[in-house]
Amino acid sequence: MPRWYTGRSELIIVAGVIALAVALTAGIVTMEIPEGTAFPGPTFFPIIVAVFLYVVGVALAIDVFRAPQRPHVADDPVEISDEMLRDLGGIDATSEIRVVSPEDSGAAAGVGASARGSIDVKTVVITIGALAGFILVLPFAGWLLSAAALFWVIAWAFGSRRPLMDIAIGVIMSASVQLAFGAGLGLSLPAGFLEGIL
Repeated sequence: MPRWYTGRSELIIVAGVIALAVALTAGIVTMEIPEGTAFPGPTFFPIIVAVFLYVVGVALAIDVFRAPQRPHVADDPVEISDEMLRDLGGIDATSEIRVVSPEDSGAAAGVGASARGSIDVKTVVITIGALAGFILVLPFAGWLLSAAALFWVIAWAFGSRRPLMDIAIGVIMSASVQLAFGAGLGLSLPAGFLEGIL
């Protein structure tokens, strides 16, 4: 007999997101704010992030409880997998069903895609390496360049093949964050060798 958590392994991710939101909330509440600090103050962006995490956590939980993954049962006559539905949707004008092997479906999904339930080790390693590289080069290259490079590398790791577009988006996002911190909070992110220019 299936238990309530059968097919709901994503609740681990939900718990992690909510725990992160609670830890951030505790940090906001215990933060010492100097007297006379002008709006928006040092808690403004952390509050936005905490609220976003709570919303995402609750939305994920609702989605998991509304549509749990049904475990595959061998020889189950009513078992219809997502892959089977996609194959049935691939019937063309000749009324022939195209048989797609797992390897072909993975390749059709794009570079970096993996079979359902497996871990794409290459993407994970590239992402961790990009984050480590970001931490190392941030003091020298500054926020603007290192954050843009981080965005580009992670976008590439997840299958994007539009480097100019990704670099442009990365520069715009990192510049927006730097302006928000500088103009909104009066805090300066590391400028690196661009300090004289910025």
